[in-house]
Amino acid sequence: MAFLPRQLIFTRRHRLVVLVPTLVLVSLVLAFPPDGQEHSPWLLFAGKFHLLTIHFPIALLYLVPLLELIGRHKRFSHLRASVEFMLMLGLLASLFAASLGWALARNGGYSGRIVAQHMWGGLLTALACWLCWILRDHAASRRGNIVYWAALATTIALVSWTGYRGGQLTQGENHLTEGMPAPLQSLLGISTDESAAADATTVAVVDRNTFYGARVEPIFAKNCYSCHGPNKQRGKLRLDSYKTILRGGKHGAVIKSGNAVGSELFHRINLPQTDDNAMPPSGKRRLTPDEIKTIEAWIKAGASETSPLNSVQGAPTSIAAAPKEIELPEYDPSIADKARSMHAADVASLQKRYPDLLQYESRTSAMLSLNASLVGEKFGDSDLAFFRPILEQIGTADFSGTSITDHSSDLIASMKNLRLLRLSRTRVTDDGVMRLHDLAHLQSINLLGTQVTPAMLEAIASMPRMERLYVANTKITPASANTPTLKQKLIF
Repeated sequence: MAFLPRQLIFTRRHRLVVLVPTLVLVSLVLAFPPDGQEHSPWLLFAGKFHLLTIHFPIALLYLVPLLELIGRHKRFSHLRASVEFMLMLGLLASLFAASLGWALARNGGYSGRIVAQHMWGGLLTALACWLCWILRDHAASRRGNIVYWAALATTIALVSWTGYRGGQLTQGENHLTEGMPAPLQSLLGISTDESAAADATTVAVVDRNTFYGARVEPIFAKNCYSCHGPNKQRGKLRLDSYKTILRGGKHGAVIKSGNAVGSELFHRINLPQTDDNAMPPSGKRRLTPDEIKTIEAWIKAGASETSPLNSVQGAPTSIAAAPKEIELPEYDPSIADKARSMHAADVASLQKRYPDLLQYESRTSAMLSLNASLVGEKFGDSDLAFFRPILEQIGTADFSGTSITDHSSDLIASMKNLRLLRLSRTRVTDDGVMRLHDLAHLQSINLLGTQVTPAMLEAIASMPRMERLYVANTKITPASANTPTLKQKLIF
């Protein structure tokens, strides 16, 4: 016999039993709220599945009023028989999603107003759903029907509000309005500036005649407030006021006055975007070189809140006026084709043999970008040998996570125009890295997670254009840098 939802009989005892886990979860949230710390890695792992579960209760609860309304028609009256079951299922799904959300917030380093509101919104949604479940028994009377529909409308409003707060956490506080046409923004009085998320009192006390107020705070407002502002604090860190910047986060101070290289904040903004510790994280706008240089100069000068605007040495010149519109020359494909013609056949052959790994740096350039990290350990020394005919045309090379060893050093050393090289998590050693000392154009090399030691530092750091050496998780420590110049180049 076919199963029909109306055949289920939910007694008052059943409903009271379902209320118990709801109250238990409320007690957990009250006793152990998100505090910006990371506690249990197991709960954090479970909490990662929160995003996979939140859409199910949303769909269920949006469906309930639709079934109620359609079911008023005699032809579809049978649909209303499933509403009670849908409310029960929506309640359980809401509880499950809210439990995972609490596990993620409590153990993932989250805190802040929006985090708390999103979490409590989920709990209140579950409670409102349970109330609708109870009130539906009394919906036969006119008064009971009004109360039931009021509770149902409240539940839908809570679901929508909770989802909106969740979107702000993952997509930014202006995620619904950032693409809004300017005339509509003006009509509604909406600002899509990231800094609008800042505390009004915080913005009011910033002195725009100081270097911090005029040059540094706007960088934080534009790039950092969405994760480290008044409404959300990853890692218990706030960057929306000078006082909270100095206070630091869960791991302590992020600014060391006078020491940019030793400052955690400066270290994080210089990490490759693929690094889990990079700030801003992957998917967010990266700081420009001028913005990074501005923060570096400010920290080196003492990270003062009151230093006059023009007192910090080494900072990029601030451009107050809007840049003039630049007229780009018309693109002529024949020029690029001519520059590429000498190696076109080799490039085409390699692109066919290694799909997606080899690309031109731009549509007008004959220089190439090689990204072997896309295939990981499947790419080794023998594979790189096939690229011998076009090595001098490679400007950037990423071998992160590949099987490249010191045997490939001579081939890499043949990339005479190489500017950026990534060898993180490969098997290269000091011997292989030191053989690259003749790369006159190399500006950055990433050796994260390799077996290199301080023995190779002098040879690499003395390269004419070398600016950044990424050496985290190696045998190199900050104490390995014996000169101020070398300290500035090492990134841990």
